[in-house]
Amino acid sequence: MSTANVMRVARKITKAVLSREQMDGVGAKVYRSIGTHALRNLDPFLMLDEFDVRAPGGFPDHPHRGFETVTYMLEGEFLHEDFKGHKGHLGPGDLQWMSAAKGIVHAEIPANGNRAHGLQLWVNLAKKDKYSEPNYQEFPAEKVVEVVPEEGINIKVIAGESYGTHSPVMTRTPTMFIDVKLKKGKTMEQVIPKSFNGFIYTISGTALFGGDKHKAEAHHTLVLSENGGTYVPVESLSDDCHFVVIAGEPIGEPVVQHGPFVLNTTQEIYQAFADYQHGRNGFEGAPEWTSSIRDKWM
Repeated sequence: MSTANVMRVARKITKAVLSREQMDGVGAKVYRSIGTHALRNLDPFLMLDEFDVRAPGGFPDHPHRGFETVTYMLEGEFLHEDFKGHKGHLGPGDLQWMSAAKGIVHAEIPANGNRAHGLQLWVNLAKKDKYSEPNYQEFPAEKVVEVVPEEGINIKVIAGESYGTHSPVMTRTPTMFIDVKLKKGKTMEQVIPKSFNGFIYTISGTALFGGDKHKAEAHHTLVLSENGGTYVPVESLSDDCHFVVIAGEPIGEPVVQHGPFVLNTTQEIYQAFADYQHGRNGFEGAPEWTSSIRDKWM
């Protein structure tokens, strides 16, 4: 047996949390994964929501500071607009990686009366990046890189790498976000850097996850062990197996969160509210701004 095989360690599942349906925004249904009392934070991740929204539900005008939001559409269409004039339209398979950094005010609502279903991940930023200029990375579905290691294994590389295929997304906080669909009986292994914290979120189907073959169905968050493992194996037990593997380099700094603001100290939170209310330090123009899409379904 080679040395490589002896040294190889699989990540195990150390905690499994079922995401329960809750309401967020205005009449928007979400299954919250990271960001609940059961799983508050998983450095560097602050929140993962599987959203399932129909008009008139949505997420009207609201601010952010200190982190990044990643919106990945699975089905349907979303409209996006921010207070700097940036507008977007997300369809099935489209990706928006938004770094709110020092300040963004925006709105996100369904584009039509159909179901809008997707994932939104909040990735924390290190102190050195929290007051950077906001920016967007937007990729239509056809630009989201995909790899098919064999028939019945379909992988989209949102961020990071899978089976030698690299995403073009730049991540200020080193992050991987891998979308996997497996047919029944198929197995795959996702390589994960040893230092990364990570988890799996199950969207549909049933599979055996990790070195301990943990069986899980839809809407579960499976926290990966910090055992020095460098990969996570998965074996599908159904034809509709769909999940995401998300992992990132821990930041290791204090996290003080109040709603849409995530900073390092309570004083910075107070400052964020004052800046937002008075339209300064990145929130210039915010107090008087109203999105053109806010009242689309009113």
